[in-house]
Amino acid sequence: MEILKDCCLCPRKCHADRTAGKTGYCGMDQTVRVARAALHMWEEPCISGRRGSGAVFFTGCNLRCCFCQNRDIAIGDSGLEITINRLAEIFLELQEKGAANINLVTGTHYIPQIIAALKIAKEKGMNLPAVYNCGGYESVEALKMLEGYIDVYLPDYKYAQSELARKYSHASDYPQTALRAIGEMLRQTGSAQFDENGYIRRGTIVRHLILPGHTKNSKEALTVLHQTYGNQIYISIMNQYTPVFKQKEYTELNRRVTKREYEKVLDYAFEIGIENGFFQDGETARESFIPAFDYEGVEKKL
Repeated sequence: MEILKDCCLCPRKCHADRTAGKTGYCGMDQTVRVARAALHMWEEPCISGRRGSGAVFFTGCNLRCCFCQNRDIAIGDSGLEITINRLAEIFLELQEKGAANINLVTGTHYIPQIIAALKIAKEKGMNLPAVYNCGGYESVEALKMLEGYIDVYLPDYKYAQSELARKYSHASDYPQTALRAIGEMLRQTGSAQFDENGYIRRGTIVRHLILPGHTKNSKEALTVLHQTYGNQIYISIMNQYTPVFKQKEYTELNRRVTKREYEKVLDYAFEIGIENGFFQDGETARESFIPAFDYEGVEKKL
């Protein structure tokens, strides 16, 4: 936990002493806060399947994108404080519920605590794959701490255009930083491996969410991912952008992605030769796809 005294876990490198109650860009001190821990059915088929993914939604975020559908937890307005031991118990409880994996959603700022909890849970019988579900804005040095603990990486690659990254996520270095992070993730996992039921056991799946009016950014993102990693990674092309609240500054984001926009990006993916991937079929951009952050599974039942 010494790293939290001068926190540089993410590329922001805030140098906040989180052990003294200070916070950096993520808004969190050293106390673990979780908003929900439950079976989640809305991930890629190889992650959720019919069993559901054991999703643990952590409070705080090092990106805080202006369009975030999980805004309440990203900005720290939701989440209960728990101990590392309780986090380990939550992993085991999700396993007992039949989860296909343990899905760590936005845990970048809690890497040391997650490692400690995974150690405890594994000692007590946890044998599920651990999925690191993140926004892609990761430090290679911090990711190396996770080697041996994470089986599946599920990062975003949101932007190929630095200007968009600056506007929407205050991270103009996102494109190159996320690309380096994905390289480290792939180094750790190697090519994807699946069990006999189609659930992923090891590998890297990169998500790209299409933003309304920005198909050019999407095409550039797919190009750089495919040129850099080819079919070593799976690419998940998502149309579920949801305008949860009205943007005052970036009004172009106040609508859903059109069917034509999504088809244009999918056609391009096929055109450049992407073979390993996922796409979404039907109407997915609904608020009902956003889980309720009501602390389900977080509090210990007596």
